[in-house]
This record gives sequence, C-alpha cells and structure tokens, in this order.
Amino acid sequence: MTLQERLINDMKDAMRQKEAERLSVIRMIRAKIHNEEISKGSALDEDAITEVITRMARQHRESIEQFRNGNRPDLVEKEEAELATVMNYMPEQMSSEDISSLVAQVITEVAATGPSDKGKVMGKLMPQVRGKADGNQVNTIVTTMLNAL
Repeated sequence: MTLQERLINDMKDAMRQKEAERLSVIRMIRAKIHNEEISKGSALDEDAITEVITRMARQHRESIEQFRNGNRPDLVEKEEAELATVMNYMPEQMSSEDISSLVAQVITEVAATGPSDKGKVMGKLMPQVRGKADGNQVNTIVTTMLNAL
C-alpha cells in the first residue's frame, strides 16, 4: 500500500471514528502533497511525499519550541498531538547509535580530518538519512564527532 493510499484509508477511518483532530492533520498532509504536485506539475513519488511530510514534522517541532518559549502550553499540546499524527506517516526514525555509526562510516569514507570537512560529511550523509532522522540531531552528532578528530 502506498503512502497516498494509506492516507486516504486513514482519513476515511478518522471520519468514521469521528476523530476531528486526526482528520484535520491527515487532510493537511494531503493538501500539502497536492500543492506540491501542482507546483511540480506531476504526481509525487514515495520519496517526494516523505520529503513533504518531513518538512511538516520539522515545522511542528519549530512551532512547539516557539510556543514553549512563548509560555503557551495549550498550543504546545495541540502541536505535539499534530506532530504525533504526522510522525505516523514517516519512515521509522533512526536511533542516535545508528546515526553515530553511520556518521563514523561517512567520516572514514570522505577522509574527514576535522570540523572544516563538515560540508563533505553532511553532503554524503543527508541523502542516506533523509526522512529517517532529524537534521538537527544529525548535525549535532556530526559536529561532535568532527570536533573530536
């Protein structure tokens, strides 16, 4: 079952179950995908759909951080609930240990010698972890490991 089919089926289930919040988030995901298809002029493949959902997850994380800084626990709770629904459609997320081992492998492959090689490492690493790991977490691990060299 493709991601699009899964979204449609889950949307129908949310309607039947009268889960307004979940239905709203699924509709928002489908709308973002549809808008991306319109801008590209063609249907999106699974990777492109995952990219759209990843951007949505990142936006929710940023909103949660901003609402926490603004002392708005009501909005934090709402954003966290929406983020949980969005995360259901993301590929399984990599653990910190998995990311660290992959970073170590990439550092060896590109023969990185220090923090100045961060661009090389990130350029090779990000396509491998796209959608499977948070970019900020990857950036932190890469920076830490390169500084240790």
